[in-house]
Amino acid sequence: MELTLPSPCVVILVGPGASGKSTWAAERFAPELIVSSDRLRALVGAGEDDIAASADAFALLEEVVRQRIGRKLTTVIDTLGLDRERRLRWLGLAREAGMPCVAVAFDTPAEECRRRNRSRSKRIPADALTSQLRSWSTVKTELPDEGYDDVLQPTALRVVPAAFVEASAAAARQVETPTGLRFGLQLSSYTHKAGRTGTAEWIRDVAGRAEAAGFDAIYVMDHFRQIPQVGRAWEDFLESWTTLGYLAACTTRVRLGTLVSGITYRNVAHLGKIAATLDVLSGGRAVCGVGLAWFEAEHKAYGWPFPPVSERYALLEDALQLLPALWGPGNKPFHGKVLDVPDTTCYPRPLQDHLPVLVGGSGPRTLRLAARYADAVNVFGDAAAVRKAADYLKDRPVELTHLSTTLVGKDHRAVDELVQKLRPRNVNPAKYAASVNAGTVDDQIGRFRELSEAGVAEVMISLPDLETLDTVAEVISAFRV
Repeated sequence: MELTLPSPCVVILVGPGASGKSTWAAERFAPELIVSSDRLRALVGAGEDDIAASADAFALLEEVVRQRIGRKLTTVIDTLGLDRERRLRWLGLAREAGMPCVAVAFDTPAEECRRRNRSRSKRIPADALTSQLRSWSTVKTELPDEGYDDVLQPTALRVVPAAFVEASAAAARQVETPTGLRFGLQLSSYTHKAGRTGTAEWIRDVAGRAEAAGFDAIYVMDHFRQIPQVGRAWEDFLESWTTLGYLAACTTRVRLGTLVSGITYRNVAHLGKIAATLDVLSGGRAVCGVGLAWFEAEHKAYGWPFPPVSERYALLEDALQLLPALWGPGNKPFHGKVLDVPDTTCYPRPLQDHLPVLVGGSGPRTLRLAARYADAVNVFGDAAAVRKAADYLKDRPVELTHLSTTLVGKDHRAVDELVQKLRPRNVNPAKYAASVNAGTVDDQIGRFRELSEAGVAEVMISLPDLETLDTVAEVISAFRV
């Protein structure tokens, strides 16, 4: 099984010359992550074999390592690593930065090192290699006691965002004992190459591909201009419920809903009427997502009041009781803490006997409301955060759903290419990869298995690149049991 290390981390290669360190590192890490004493010798001297430049090369290596670790960048130190003082100094820098640090021990047989050295065009002097091999016999006994997070053999190894460190084992569990999981696609951006005139055709194509990929639902953000976490305020952004009505005509199977409708954006009775209409026109596929509303700048831009949190909570609690009353039989009045609706007539009624209500948010007060009134609650965070919410909701008749940005590549090289293509110019690749949960198909299967084990019934994913929909289909298929 491939080993995974959390990004960022420090990897110290340790072993005599010709033991395979540089070759191993080049096969597993991007060149910009590797700090090589040989390459630095070529930089400050006449070439990689310019022994006279060694002192300057090592001085430069120490500075580069210090700067990279200080910036919390994954750093693979490719040198002999036989100097204990240097190793412990690098380990100390990693500890100060709060970064994991492992040593990779290249215990290549002496005769194999000599054979490789003889085949090189530029050989290590025989006496120097003999000295290194002699030192190595002592060093390999010291490594286990020096305090690294692990001392590894040179095997299959990859540095991944923290979300995927345990993914390989979880993916294996999904193969051995498959479990089901629902998938929803969240549309969070309407920026595309076709421009405004091609928006209708573009979103129809995305919806068709999402259904073909096996998604169970399509959700849209309920905002009136793009949020700063995703893009710029002036980017095209469609009104949510109108878009869902269009999607109802473009699709045949997926459920349709908002993630989530801000409770301050519409008269709540009007929201209930909108959701009921969508349910009828979609053939009973509507989901009504509601939340506290948080985007104050949007309220100000549209001239809407933005009440204090306590008032919004009161409004949300009333809404969670009013909406089912609107969709149910009769037309009795509703009198809540802040809402007063004299007549709850709403025809046509939804086609679903019970139109599901989903609450967005993972704070204690939101979870309490969801547990009391809703069918599902949508949360963020890793599996540990999900377990915490699941423990709180234990024995409550409410589903747990989970939203995350997800970037999927067929293999690690495809993931690296996607990260380089999509990351903002001023964001380092590792940080961007972590922010979008960039991983392979198997990585994502493992991550979603962990979320399922934590208590999630449905994962909603926002794709930074919708061209990856076909690849996501491979992830979804692993949960079709």
